[in-house]
Amino acid sequence: MADEAHGGGIQIHPMDQFVVKPLFGGDTVHWYTPTNVTLWMALTVLVVILLLVVGSRGRAIIPSRGQSIAELAYGFVYKMVEDVAGKDALKFFPYIMTLFMFIATANILGLLPMSFTTTSHVAVTAVLALAVFITVTVVGFVKNGAKFLELFWVKSAPLALRPILAIIELISYFVRPVSHSIRLAGNLMAGHAVIKVFAGFAAILAVAPFSILAITAMYGLELLVAFVQAYVFTILTCVYLKDALHPSH
Repeated sequence: MADEAHGGGIQIHPMDQFVVKPLFGGDTVHWYTPTNVTLWMALTVLVVILLLVVGSRGRAIIPSRGQSIAELAYGFVYKMVEDVAGKDALKFFPYIMTLFMFIATANILGLLPMSFTTTSHVAVTAVLALAVFITVTVVGFVKNGAKFLELFWVKSAPLALRPILAIIELISYFVRPVSHSIRLAGNLMAGHAVIKVFAGFAAILAVAPFSILAITAMYGLELLVAFVQAYVFTILTCVYLKDALHPSH
């Protein structure tokens, strides 16, 4: 967290918590090497399965806490898909629900002491965003054919401006997976780094009370961010899906 320097000061390394490390020792990471990222992604999947499958299998009239959380998440995402992308998008609800639960769970697990926040790495969020991008693009062409290209042709604009706007729309479309992934990873990385900086100052007796208060406040904020970022990623997925199903401006 914080190391004492040779001069008696304190060195804080807030980015050390994001280092990818092999689980079984060594320094070299190959594509097949089990790492801390692999471990916490597996734990995320396990928690989601326990919550949605095991926690709600009883289907009790008076639900348990696990069943209540599962039902609230189900209803929340279902309503989001229906309101944003339309009823014809509900066939993609299982995929969007999986995205939301994975991201939200990974974000929350990353707040546990000594844990690793997998969604703070662009390598992870980029795969999620690229999967969404490919999915909605394929759906757009399969459902609409060449009419999907109408997404880039703004018919409401003056004819002279339409080619320029088409180029802008095309660029913004291909930038989607970049912004989609960086927004999630950047917000989580920034918050965790700030918490670790405050935790480093807690070693200084004079500012320790203020540092602990700041950590508590930031921790509460990060808990909110964990849900908000999962929501933002999911609702943007719904918006992109709506564009694929109904491409006309």
